[in-house]
Amino acid sequence: MAYWLVKSEPTSYSWDAFVKEGQTCWSGIRNYAARLHLRNMKKGDEVFFYHSNEGTDIVGIAKVVKEAYQDPTTDDDRW
Repeated sequence: MAYWLVKSEPTSYSWDAFVKEGQTCWSGIRNYAARLHLRNMKKGDEVFFYHSNEGTDIVGIAKVVKEAYQDPTTDDDRW
């Protein structure tokens, strides 16, 4: 099992929103390095979630439930 660190702007997608939904698709990522990390995530890996620009605390821990797939927000197969 691997451990990953993900961030989100709390005004765009907060930990509370994630908890309410129960799971999410991490889509719309266009940063090359971030994309490579997302592709390396495996089912069962743990994910530490923090809010960027709002302290340095981990606000929650999640688990990868599905491995990488085509980003539904683009037709570009690199994502």
